[in-house]
Amino acid sequence: MAADQDPAGASPAAPVVTVAGPRVPRSEEVLTPQAVAFVVGLHRAFEGRRQELLARRKTRRDEIAAAGTLDFLPETAGIRAGDWKVAEAPRALRDRRVEITGPTDRKMVINALNSGAKVWLADFEDATAPTWENVVSGQVNLIDAFEGRIDFTTDAGKSYALKPAAELATVVVRPRGWHLDETHLMVDGAPVSGGLFDFGLYFFHNAARLIARGPEDPNSGPYFYLPKTESHLEARLWNDVFTHAQAALGIEHGTIRATVLIETITAAFEMDEILYELRDHAAGLNAGRWDYLFSIVKNFRDAGEHYILPDRNTVGMTSPFMAAYARLLVQTCHRRGAHAIGGMAAFIPSRRDPEVNAAALEKVRADKEREAGNGFDGSWVAHPDLVPVARACFDAVLGDRPNQKDNPGSTEPVTPAQLLDIAGAGGSCTEAGLHNAVQVGIRYIEAWLRGLGAVGIFNMMEDAATAEISRSQIWQWIHNDVVLADTGEKATAELVRRLVTEELAALRAELGDDVYAGGRWNEAARLFEQVSLAEEFVDFLTLPALALLD
Repeated sequence: MAADQDPAGASPAAPVVTVAGPRVPRSEEVLTPQAVAFVVGLHRAFEGRRQELLARRKTRRDEIAAAGTLDFLPETAGIRAGDWKVAEAPRALRDRRVEITGPTDRKMVINALNSGAKVWLADFEDATAPTWENVVSGQVNLIDAFEGRIDFTTDAGKSYALKPAAELATVVVRPRGWHLDETHLMVDGAPVSGGLFDFGLYFFHNAARLIARGPEDPNSGPYFYLPKTESHLEARLWNDVFTHAQAALGIEHGTIRATVLIETITAAFEMDEILYELRDHAAGLNAGRWDYLFSIVKNFRDAGEHYILPDRNTVGMTSPFMAAYARLLVQTCHRRGAHAIGGMAAFIPSRRDPEVNAAALEKVRADKEREAGNGFDGSWVAHPDLVPVARACFDAVLGDRPNQKDNPGSTEPVTPAQLLDIAGAGGSCTEAGLHNAVQVGIRYIEAWLRGLGAVGIFNMMEDAATAEISRSQIWQWIHNDVVLADTGEKATAELVRRLVTEELAALRAELGDDVYAGGRWNEAARLFEQVSLAEEFVDFLTLPALALLD
């Protein structure tokens, strides 16, 4: 559809608002004049600050490059030393022992809500390719779920429907990060923030509906996950957005609750400050491990040998620098009365291959037992079959308690040197790892260009974060003259291009000419080379990729 709307009325001072995109069924139920006006109000109130903070990211990165290190902020030492706590969690968010993540397509909505997990992260970010159809229909699907009118039937005739409301997971929506625009909604010629678009439409349509369900219902309030946060100033912006939105709709201050993903290295040094800025609205912090690795590479990509990340599949949460990050997150959250939520178990169980299934379940079990034992209050899985495994691990530690916020975590202090000890992870850089990065990157980007944001690749659930690790590692290895341990060959752009060519040939042979031609493999390969091999590092691969989306 393409239409000019004037949701603020006929005043000469009214903004020029354009909503333009392909026709999406039932979009008129979401993009009402009142809802669009609400999003436009958020844009006009906060877009200037968003742009200032995005510019500050570049300045901060230049400072990191010059210093080659990071430290806790001296100007906020008083906050870190202070005796304060975040607001008490609402009933629906007190027990978060298992959380499932996934996009907001109709089938996933039903399966996630029915999964037995305590929380479903309804994802408009890394697990969603932000086509206009995906972001609008995702909002429709969530409204339908809360109204109890959602169902789904596959082409094979299999039907899906929701369980009773009391048995459903609590919905926590993840809007897009501050860096992404929603170009289908323009205000005075400028695109609105993708995050404000996702947050604004969801909050406008569902806040009152959820509150009316009552505190006994799992879905009784507007709850959010905040991605890609790089500083406490960005958390402050979200807090001001929440305050503005609640006042605009007559919702009591503090009704919104947000969990912040600590998935950037700069945010890891500001955990206390982030919780403090959001203290009336804070629910907890999450260890977003995959984006965290990407952020380390991005920020320290040219800081020398100490920061070179080895093959990504060899770096786990037991690596010393990752263990320090997890330890600091638990300590910080529990000192402030907030939930500490563990990271993603990306392994995909197999219902066809018993050996693959057993290996996946064992890896997930070990991961979740470690997290529960280290003081986390819950953790993430990517597949419904993994919910019972994760739940058993946390049940063994929590019992009937909803969480273990009374557990202060390890008493060992965490230092900047520990958080930045990438070399201490061990491991090596290999051609096998380089090849895997090429395979994952191309396969993920091709699916993303077709509108799929969460993709099973080699028995792992991959999203934009893992594709970012793949391409950023390649950039880092090439620009640091890394010699590959298994071949003795140097990582070069020429070697990567050869591997890309070989991967495309292998995909054509695997898929057949017709299926290959129906995909977007050549576009994906060109984009992957662009974001991996360009002289200037691209901050997010999704930025140039957006121009290729339908």
